[in-house]
Amino acid sequence: MIPGDFQIKKPTGKQIALFTGLGLGGLVTAVVVVVLLTWVISAWFGTPVILSSDEGPEQPIAFPHTTHVQDLGLDCTFCHREVTKSAQATIPPVNLCMTCHQAVLGSTETAQAEIKKLRDAFDDGDPVAWVRVHRVPDHVHFVHETHIRVLSARDGIEATAVCSTCHGDVGSMAKVKQVRTLKMSDCVDCHRDNAAPTDCTTCHY
Repeated sequence: MIPGDFQIKKPTGKQIALFTGLGLGGLVTAVVVVVLLTWVISAWFGTPVILSSDEGPEQPIAFPHTTHVQDLGLDCTFCHREVTKSAQATIPPVNLCMTCHQAVLGSTETAQAEIKKLRDAFDDGDPVAWVRVHRVPDHVHFVHETHIRVLSARDGIEATAVCSTCHGDVGSMAKVKQVRTLKMSDCVDCHRDNAAPTDCTTCHY
């Protein structure tokens, strides 16, 4: 045996660069796959892992539902006026808020500061960029009007009581937050409990 017959040939610079690139590419791909799987699994089977929070998001204006609902006795439909007529509940436009806040300026410094943001938006002609709290996947067709009409007529309850079924007691929340998963199993279970149709085309069309 001649010394050196079994020496491993050193890789060239091109080979090292190629292997390095393949390794980094594989690592990035693995990370992307793990993140996507985490998002998909959490989105379908429970509360989202990445986006979950114990309290609602910060809003551009700290709107006190407690004041408007508990103290003033306003019904959900007073502000969310399309909820009994269309698929969307709709967010009230600034000019609706200003029907009261042209005159009501707030009784505390905090309230006055938040109302000033509203009045400034009205004066500038800008909408308030509210942060969305509740959302179902884009392939799900949820119609607020149907739920309000059917449950109100069947159970003889006001729209507000129907709203709280999915949204919780918003009137007592300092910050509005999501209280139910609003996943497919949640909706299907509710439909079964209320003798509503569970055919796929009910929500997916």
